[in-house]
Amino acid sequence: MAIFLTGSTGYVGAHVASLLLENHQDRLNLLVRAKNQQDAEQRLWKSLQLHLDFPRFYNHVKSRINIFCGDLTDNRFGLSDENYRRLADTTESVIHCAASLNRKSEKTCLNVNLRGTLEVIKLAQAARDLHGLRRFSDVSTVAICGQRQNEVVTEEESRDWSRSDFDPYARTKKFCEHMVEELLPDVRHTVFRPSIILGDSRHPETTQFDMVRSFVFLAGLPILPFRPTDQIDIVNVDFVSESIVTIHQKDNPLYDIYHLSSGKDSQTFKVLTDALAQAQNKRAPLFLPSLEKPFTRINNWIADNLRGNAISAGATLLKVFLPYLTFNTVFDNKKVVNETKKSPIPFSNYCFPLLEFSRAGNFTYPYKDWPSDLTKASKS
Repeated sequence: MAIFLTGSTGYVGAHVASLLLENHQDRLNLLVRAKNQQDAEQRLWKSLQLHLDFPRFYNHVKSRINIFCGDLTDNRFGLSDENYRRLADTTESVIHCAASLNRKSEKTCLNVNLRGTLEVIKLAQAARDLHGLRRFSDVSTVAICGQRQNEVVTEEESRDWSRSDFDPYARTKKFCEHMVEELLPDVRHTVFRPSIILGDSRHPETTQFDMVRSFVFLAGLPILPFRPTDQIDIVNVDFVSESIVTIHQKDNPLYDIYHLSSGKDSQTFKVLTDALAQAQNKRAPLFLPSLEKPFTRINNWIADNLRGNAISAGATLLKVFLPYLTFNTVFDNKKVVNETKKSPIPFSNYCFPLLEFSRAGNFTYPYKDWPSDLTKASKS
């Protein structure tokens, strides 16, 4: 039997996969969008090399991983009847990490998040009917909370259908939670809602750069249109992934929904900018919150009208994330801290190494190629 993990080639999913492979004994059923087994293994190596050297990776692939070449949004993932049955027959639990974070495209979010989640639920139903399903873990987002201002939000208060959503990503993820509840009422399920995931507290390397680009863009501005005392709920990916794995592996978690966030300990803009200024031996930026509206208009104009340079790229990303930076809302995390006995690492502790790594590599990760001598590489 195995854990069916979606999104293993994504940022959070790769962290979850590596933790399961290194610290647990379960086999993994991985859905990989690839033409064949070799292509799938190479995609997995690209996503997991941040966490594993090649010999360990290759050993896991050959001994612990069942690869299913398919697409999340295809009927039955595009698998043959035989392979779909094998997937359902060997799936003991589900961790659904896969999602589109394209906050601008409603079409993409509807296709990947809604249609994709429906296909995962149908697989879970098939596994349940064959032999029972231990748990369905849905990795959602705090963005489902909708438009808010100056709040501390608990898990029970987050999903409010009367509130407007910031973007298609938030709207579709909110409905994904609803689908799991409605279509798997007899399966124990857990919802994980990460806040803004930004970097790994253990090392500066990252393979996810969209939010980092926005962070670097803002870090370079001498004036910021924010209130210095506003909090921003940033959480490290190692805390998020470890929380997901720890709670998913429990027979009886204490709660059904967890905010994977920094909660009331979320740091203010001033704390973060002071930490960066000190690390770079620079003057901290000046805060002028009265400029928020004109700054937003100018930024959005640059994003909409200029193309092909670093400023327009930063403005485009910032246009997407700005609402989440200015709503001064944090998400209570007492449940996950109480259950795991671990807390997120303050962003100020590791933000400067993350910024340096991202700038030095021009927002790219130095991926290693698939070894030409497979026999030698898998034993070295």
